[in-house]
Amino acid sequence: MHVVVAEPAVSPDGADAAAVVGLTGDPAATEPPRWTWADTNLWYPGLLAAGARVARAHDLRLAHRVLRTSAWTTGTALATRGAGPWDALPTLPVTGRDTGPSDQHALFEIGPDGTAGADDRSPDAPACRAALRDQLAAVAASTRPGRLRLLLAAEAAGALAAVEMHHVGVPWDAVVHDAVLTESLGARPPAGTAPPRMAALADDVRTALDAPNLHLDSMPDVLRALRRTGLPVTSTRSWELREVDHPAIDPLLAYKKLSRLHSANGWSWLEQWVHGHRFRPEYVVSGVVTGRWGSSGGGALQLPRRLRTAVRADPGWVLVVADAAQLEPRVLAGLARDERMAAAGHGQDLYQGMVDAHVVDSRAHGKVGMLGAMYGGTTGASAAVLPRLAKAFPASLALVEAAARTGEVGGVVTTHLGRTSPRPGAAWHDTQALAQTEDAGVDDESRARAQTRAWGRFTRNFVVQGTAAEWALCWIAGVRRDLWALGEQPGPASRAPEPFARRPHLAYFLHDELVVHCPAALADDVARLVQDAAAGAGQLLFPGFPVDFPLSVGAATSYADAKDA
Repeated sequence: MHVVVAEPAVSPDGADAAAVVGLTGDPAATEPPRWTWADTNLWYPGLLAAGARVARAHDLRLAHRVLRTSAWTTGTALATRGAGPWDALPTLPVTGRDTGPSDQHALFEIGPDGTAGADDRSPDAPACRAALRDQLAAVAASTRPGRLRLLLAAEAAGALAAVEMHHVGVPWDAVVHDAVLTESLGARPPAGTAPPRMAALADDVRTALDAPNLHLDSMPDVLRALRRTGLPVTSTRSWELREVDHPAIDPLLAYKKLSRLHSANGWSWLEQWVHGHRFRPEYVVSGVVTGRWGSSGGGALQLPRRLRTAVRADPGWVLVVADAAQLEPRVLAGLARDERMAAAGHGQDLYQGMVDAHVVDSRAHGKVGMLGAMYGGTTGASAAVLPRLAKAFPASLALVEAAARTGEVGGVVTTHLGRTSPRPGAAWHDTQALAQTEDAGVDDESRARAQTRAWGRFTRNFVVQGTAAEWALCWIAGVRRDLWALGEQPGPASRAPEPFARRPHLAYFLHDELVVHCPAALADDVARLVQDAAAGAGQLLFPGFPVDFPLSVGAATSYADAKDA
């Protein structure tokens, strides 16, 4: 096999990038080299298409974004210099396509083979080497080099996994999907018309509101029609409508639910996104400011529950679904070194552990209290429980409170591995300054307080959600490595393309959940593997600290059944 790789992909030691063809992750190799390139999304798809797998990489774009803004690299040359071409690199999905506005030019052009072309805006090999030197220097001069190295390695591993998951796709049964749509919506209608059940519900709403020409897909029109009947509603949000007693409400809520299914995952979505028994999501690694992944198309991170049954393993294969239990509060316990909170979740459900420790009187109160602590809930049941949590777990509550206070004065907070929150923008500072002037009115002061609290809620959650995203990246990296080490398997091949047709592989990721597609005979081995990788990720982040990261793991031929297993 011969693969030609364009020049900007370089190895840290300056070797010829064409040698990347040899990096197929051979488990017999002692330590595979770590390749450096400008952007995994631009280079790796072409290599996978040629059947070559890269074991380890360094993604210059992702690393630059972390090091440019991390509080731990303040003062380094990379952090203090003016904006340059690496700052202008767009965040691309795994296909490498620029999906932004037409006037937002990428620094790379993608050829029909999935590799970068010869566009003169593309960083060449010397530019990539210079960027690598700058990044290594910034890490070495940082206040926490070990943690930053782990974050950059985890980011790059996540990028490799994202491209591989797009490459293999989510196993999908279009016939089952069509059956779900038909059962829920009725027979597929002609283009431009509503499905039968939606049309019937729309007629019921119009009749109940005495509005024969009401356009139900226009929420402003629906809101006006509701108000004309005397209903005290301020929006068409489902939670508010459920508080209203009127014959139009039930069919309206049902219509909204079916409309979301039809528009987000209906027949048009099926035709656009499912091909060859596969749905191929376009992940955006670190697409969210906290480091969580995003999606640029297909709604990969918002698959409705009713369509899980359409996610079907290939013949002779199964889906192993692993879901981390109470990930964010466990991460908080690790961040705060809160041994009592860690002990509450040791070997069991964390919220039930709070009940057993007599911290709260019910599991529901434990959950709502922790959500309030991490997201800034100050009213209702959350506010009532928070004092008890603060008394039982003072270190954890103090950590998120300190993060909130930092945000309220416009400061930045940092995750466990070094990702730093952005500062509030100029409008935020202008509002705060206006509230301090002698001419400030009550409204000015109220707006300033609201903005202060909102930014505090953001930083409060940033440290927890961002560190949970780091744990998930380490988990993905461990699972990806260990799955490949299992090698090619006998028996029927999957429909996944090479080099994964006979290998268990990651198929889907959703924040704290992984789906592995594997031969049925390997289900138990893979279940243990993902659990071991979760424990390993916890020890990478919090070495020596006794916080558990248990998983709910199920295996079945369909995603729905595996989730319920």
